[in-house]
Amino acid sequence: MDFFENKIKYIREEIDACRAANPTHPVGQDGVLPSRMVNSDATLLEFKAISLVELERVIKASKPTTCMLDPLPSRVLKELLPTVGPVILSLMNLSFSTGIVPSNFKAAVLKPLLKKPGLDPELIRNYRPISNLPFLSKVQERIVAKQIVDYLTRNNLFEPFQSGFRNFHSTETAITRVVNDILLALDKNTSTMLVLLDLSTAFDTIDHSTLLHRLEHYVGFRGTALGWLESYLIDRTQFVLHEGAESKRGKLRFGVPQGSVLGPLLFAIYMLPLGDVIRSFGISFHCYADDTQLYIPVDSGDSGQIQRVESCPAAVKGWMSQNFLQLNTGKTELMIIGSKRDREKFEDVFLWLDGFAIVVY
Repeated sequence: MDFFENKIKYIREEIDACRAANPTHPVGQDGVLPSRMVNSDATLLEFKAISLVELERVIKASKPTTCMLDPLPSRVLKELLPTVGPVILSLMNLSFSTGIVPSNFKAAVLKPLLKKPGLDPELIRNYRPISNLPFLSKVQERIVAKQIVDYLTRNNLFEPFQSGFRNFHSTETAITRVVNDILLALDKNTSTMLVLLDLSTAFDTIDHSTLLHRLEHYVGFRGTALGWLESYLIDRTQFVLHEGAESKRGKLRFGVPQGSVLGPLLFAIYMLPLGDVIRSFGISFHCYADDTQLYIPVDSGDSGQIQRVESCPAAVKGWMSQNFLQLNTGKTELMIIGSKRDREKFEDVFLWLDGFAIVVY
């Protein structure tokens, strides 16, 4: 638990140092963050009360996973739904009408999970914390998530090139779009410069006040809807469970719970301005969750295009620092996709980012 908490603490300290060193770091090609103003008619004031039929449908469709914080196994709850359903419905709708999330819905059990198969299980740094949340809290999150997605879709507020957490969007659609654009460039005998950006523990460093500001001023959340999301974010607690042993309880001061339903959706909203930063450079991009790919057709002799590709990641890093996110420069990769003859022309090309040279793969 100390390791997980200190890891985020140290990353936030590094970000704070970067913010202090670059308090007015320019973003966007003109040094100003472009603003995509929300439609003035688009406002979400409250989460609507649901019916018993809708509640039962969500519960029955949910996987019967059980958290140790649950008062009874989820399979038993499903069997008792005809009896306890009306009580659960009253609890859910009271939460929506008051804008308050029950405190026992905001506790999480952290289960350490190896980041990749084959890593040394004796090294704590090889684990990532996955939140195991109470069953009914995830049911409530699914209800809220559906209303948020419907609102964002209806008012065209999603980032068009974010393929995560949306119906009919996936890693497959993201790859299809990027590969298609690259093939179109190849048909014109043009190479493509592709930059793969990597974030460090992106979900865990999100700043709550920044997220709430974005929810209110960027996508139009107001009233008890905004209050409910603020209640969802604050005063969350968590502890590590490993081999039957429990750690101390800690507070989730930053980020969104790993393994939650709403977390990825809130992250997508948090990242909305990033698309405007990238678009200002005239560079194509596609995102899936916290993975971002920048790409542009380029000729080896076109220094202007190459300079644009170098300036864009620098602006992205600046924007991320100002938004309490850390771009992992060491894991950022650059690829040239083209014919063998064209790729040889880029052998001496590399990008500078934050003092590091990103070589071509």
